[in-house]
Amino acid sequence: MNSSIEGILFNGQFPGPNIEAVTNDNIIINVINKLDEPFLITWNGIKQRKTTWEDGVLGTQCPIPPNTNWTYKFQTKDQIGTFSYFPSTKLHRAAGGFGGFNVAHRSVIAVPYPIPAGEFTLLVGDWYKTGHKELQQTLDSGKNLPLPDGLLINGVLKNAVFTGEKGKTYKFRVSNVGIATSMNFRIQSHTMTLVEVEGAHTLQEVYESLDIHPGQSVAVLVTPHGSVRDYFIVASTRFTKPILTTTGILRYAGSNTPALKPLPIGPTYHIHWSMKQARTIRLNLTANAARPNPQGSFHYGTIPVVRRLLLANTATKLDGKLRYAINKVSYVDPETPLKLTDWLNIPGVFNFNTIKDTPTPGPAVYGASVIGTALHDFMEIVFQNTEATLQSWHLDDTASMLLRKLYDQ
Repeated sequence: MNSSIEGILFNGQFPGPNIEAVTNDNIIINVINKLDEPFLITWNGIKQRKTTWEDGVLGTQCPIPPNTNWTYKFQTKDQIGTFSYFPSTKLHRAAGGFGGFNVAHRSVIAVPYPIPAGEFTLLVGDWYKTGHKELQQTLDSGKNLPLPDGLLINGVLKNAVFTGEKGKTYKFRVSNVGIATSMNFRIQSHTMTLVEVEGAHTLQEVYESLDIHPGQSVAVLVTPHGSVRDYFIVASTRFTKPILTTTGILRYAGSNTPALKPLPIGPTYHIHWSMKQARTIRLNLTANAARPNPQGSFHYGTIPVVRRLLLANTATKLDGKLRYAINKVSYVDPETPLKLTDWLNIPGVFNFNTIKDTPTPGPAVYGASVIGTALHDFMEIVFQNTEATLQSWHLDDTASMLLRKLYDQ
């Protein structure tokens, strides 16, 4: 991948600077848009308690025009965990503009594992030699995105180095910041103990490799226990042909010996393998997260479900462009932000009947698809993927619990 393309940097950095916060911190971030088109950043996983207009997505916030700025103000209220931030407009994310967002626990809250000797943030994702505007033109011509040209770890094509001392335990915070590609993560001759996924402590299962899908973040504990030398950190694509691979380096302090091949082998095309692994990731009900009470204190199974949604995603072409639709509606952002429309009761911007609770027959159409709910509604949502490719869903600012995963249904 010896080529030059325009990238999106923050303060001259690629990836952008990591944001290190603590539960309940007040966050103030001034974003100056020096691009030639409107731009937004979303804070992936931050719940935005009482600040939904700061989430950085179309519908709740207007894009930041070129050569202007917007100051985001929000709180990491009652949250801990490994997250990331990235552009939410167009295909800007393919050009960078992403970074880590880590929320540590308060000192008065215990964590269900010994405090690590150190932490590393790894931002892994697919990368294209083609610029984001050209990729957008590909979609607008009705074609699918091509296979990525490679994978990056913290903006580096290969051999980003992470150094630790033998016998000490380190937390690796790993996020998939790519736009389309699932990946498998592993460390040569080492196992990983999963301790947190998307801001929740998990039962501490041990893995030789982990599938991490676009937008997903995990935290694992790794203890260097082998001979003092370098070991490969490996990320490889899932469900693609050919398989793309990139490497980093876990370096023991004092090592003078380079990492030795072969690379550890990971899974390739097997969706069943990924589904089976996902079912092993379970919430730790007795551990504290951001608050003194255990994560299992809230008995969600006793709360009555007031509404059920079946959301089916489909690929379609509208006006010659490749579009995706949910329940046959392909979202178009109105000129007036939905948040402002709702607050001021502006008529004619959207209609709750545009999208139905279940899939409908017929061709896909454009629309401002808005699902109406009430505060404290407890809902059951079924996501149905009728496409031949794996799909990732992102639920902004919501607290959700996965009940089950089914294959081929």
